[in-house]
Amino acid sequence: MVGGYRPDGANGVDALLVGYYEGKELRFAGKVRAGMVPHTRRELASKLKPLRITGCPFSNLPDSDTGRWGGGVTADQMAEMTWVRPQVVVQIRFVEWTAEGRLRHASFLGLRGDKAAKNVVRER
Repeated sequence: MVGGYRPDGANGVDALLVGYYEGKELRFAGKVRAGMVPHTRRELASKLKPLRITGCPFSNLPDSDTGRWGGGVTADQMAEMTWVRPQVVVQIRFVEWTAEGRLRHASFLGLRGDKAAKNVVRER
């Protein structure tokens, strides 16, 4: 599910910040940039804009560094992000979970209207 995004002036969304529920906590899983064409990026921005909130919804951010694969979000980078209420569920393809519990090589496949945000959990 989407908990935030890094904006891009031209296309609306540069990267989605996605996560999953672990109990009642929303955990950050990674950034997703691949798989989105400019039209999709603009569509996502218009869908996410009304859901803006002031604070980060992820319980495990900020990270101390960006990590080996650049998937983390530091405190300085958090200022660049736009946070949203975690209501939009997306389908993501990825290669594996990293040792840090992040998605490796994540790619956007589409929106999921058939799954409630509260039911998004980590797939093992």
